[in-house]
Amino acid sequence: MTLQEKIKSDLKQSMKDKTEARTSAIRVMMGEFQRQPKKELTDTEVIAIIRKLIKSEAETLAIKGVESSDYMQVLEGYMPRQPSEDEITEWIRENIDFSRFKNKMQVMKPIMSHFAGMADGNMVKKILENF
Repeated sequence: MTLQEKIKSDLKQSMKDKTEARTSAIRVMMGEFQRQPKKELTDTEVIAIIRKLIKSEAETLAIKGVESSDYMQVLEGYMPRQPSEDEITEWIRENIDFSRFKNKMQVMKPIMSHFAGMADGNMVKKILENF
């Protein structure tokens, strides 16, 4: 089952359970999916859409001075687990030859592509500063 199918299934269940906040958040996601040129999205595309929604909500909450919302929690529930600092550091030590790059920050691209965008860019940047 793709992530998009799971979200659609979760919408049906949420409507049955009458969980208003969850139903509303899932409907927003589904609306974003339907705005895309193709109707069947890959998990990577779905995650990118959810990440965009999370970023937008985080900016809105920051303006209000609030840390989190029910909407944000529902969105984050669909995000894959982010790798830890130790996991990223270990992967860098095993797979990156810094002598092939002019500076450390050029290593960001292979790291981010390996972790398929699941790693936080700011965390990777901080790790690279310590190498």
